Amino acid sequence: MAQQKDRQQQRRRGGPSTGPIRKKNCWFCRNKIVEVDWKDANQLRRYVSEKGKIRSRRITGACRRHQRQVAVAVKRAREMALLPYVAEGREERPDGRRDRGDRDRDRER
Repeated sequence: MAQQKDRQQQRRRGGPSTGPIRKKNCWFCRNKIVEVDWKDANQLRRYVSEKGKIRSRRITGACRRHQRQVAVAVKRAREMALLPYVAEGREERPDGRRDRGDRDRDRER
């Protein structure tokens, strides 16, 4: 009886199906690359967001092994100044609001 309830609850959690689930394949596994090279900055830029953050496995589709290697490679490339730690410049938001970084300047006024 308890097993039947668990199965029903698992079905409900899934929600409505929007279509077939497409599995993201790891780019490195598809190309049979064993080690991620930290010197290949153009390749590593795909795994870094516009703000400079390392993108997650869920977003990039990399496997667990290669995602760890990407993270280490990005950190090494940052240390060697091949990749930036943060975004280059600050841009205005389209809605006219300021970023959170402007709070400190407001306090000085």
